[in-house]
Amino acid sequence: MTQPTSGTSLSVMGKWIIDMALEKTLTADIVSAMKAKDQNKLTALRMLKTALTNKSIEKGRALEDGEELQVVSTLVKQRKDAIEQFTKGGRQDLADKEQAEIVVLNGYLPASASDEEIAAAVSAAITETGATSAKEMGKVMKAVMAGLAGKTVDGKKVSEAVKAKLA
Repeated sequence: MTQPTSGTSLSVMGKWIIDMALEKTLTADIVSAMKAKDQNKLTALRMLKTALTNKSIEKGRALEDGEELQVVSTLVKQRKDAIEQFTKGGRQDLADKEQAEIVVLNGYLPASASDEEIAAAVSAAITETGATSAKEMGKVMKAVMAGLAGKTVDGKKVSEAVKAKLA
């Protein structure tokens, strides 16, 4: 990422500083993993840095915080799918490696929403939207996800909770 030039707006300058903080943190964590000779952590961190760089190139601009979290979430989901496939294929060694990567990646995600928080958000969203049937599930889902912004949320759990409340 190139440094903003003079005459750049403060919001762009602030975004650059935030991006640099994430990049510096990730780079520092990579160096730390190299020094500790922690190959699993190093692999996961390099993969994350590459994924963030590729997404930034794809967008043609620096990623926003939400986009960065989405990249990390996608990587976690890919690892979970891989664990399932490796377990079915009898490759527990590879499944364990993927699980170790998930642990590292989760360190870059905000705290997960608890079942109680999800239930409270679903109830609030149903009250807010006035939904009474499953036909209005999309409206409720949108309100729930907005209410749980800033937390890591499993969409499947939220969907199941909304279905149960609207049934």
